[in-house]
Amino acid sequence: MSGHSHWATIRRKKGAADAKRGQIFTRLAREIVLAARQGGGDPSTNVALELAIERARAQNMPKDNIERAIKRGTGESREGGELEQIYYEGYANHGVALMIEVVTDNRNRAVAEIRHALTRNGGNMAEAGSVGWQFNRAAYFSIPAQGVDQNKVFELAVEAGADDVTFDEGSIEIIGPVDSFKAIKDSLHSAGITPEEAALRLLPKNEIELNADATVQVMRTIELLEDLDDVQEVFSNLTITDEAIAKLEGE
Repeated sequence: MSGHSHWATIRRKKGAADAKRGQIFTRLAREIVLAARQGGGDPSTNVALELAIERARAQNMPKDNIERAIKRGTGESREGGELEQIYYEGYANHGVALMIEVVTDNRNRAVAEIRHALTRNGGNMAEAGSVGWQFNRAAYFSIPAQGVDQNKVFELAVEAGADDVTFDEGSIEIIGPVDSFKAIKDSLHSAGITPEEAALRLLPKNEIELNADATVQVMRTIELLEDLDDVQEVFSNLTITDEAIAKLEGE
């Protein structure tokens, strides 16, 4: 996953640099609305809401925006249309499997835009269930490696229920069962360790590795999908190599 993490970090920084603040706030607000609707408006008892609020604050989303989104989710406010969360399945070019997370108030618009983005780039939509079996839902954390005691992180993560802890030069990644998310998060927080990313993610059971040129082509397709207003995130089974990231940044 380290390549995916590195690329995600680059994407977040690029998004901020491109001043797509309105689009970022819209996505974060939708995440807060859904979390509040499903688990209530109290972040102390709703882990998904707590996480969504943390993400919003990390992007400097105004407090009023956050509070409005919570009220919309709990039903205190009728502002905006009804949102629903959907996962669409598909394949990018070169046969790379995709799970596309969507939060939308217009399902027809969302699927039409996704289909258009895929087909014009050599991919296609897939039947429900034909791709999903290739992924597992898991708790995922990425921590900058600099200045962090790796042994301490390993012990904290494993004691909190993590299945796997991996280390590379730039980051530490923790993967665990979905129900271990809060325990791992709280354990890291109590030790003063702040993850760069903390989320429930769809992780591929097996990854596919392509040459650098083909990998960049697929990465560009994923970027196009993630730039669609209704798309929250795209998960793939593509191996992201440092060579491909360097090539993409150099173009």
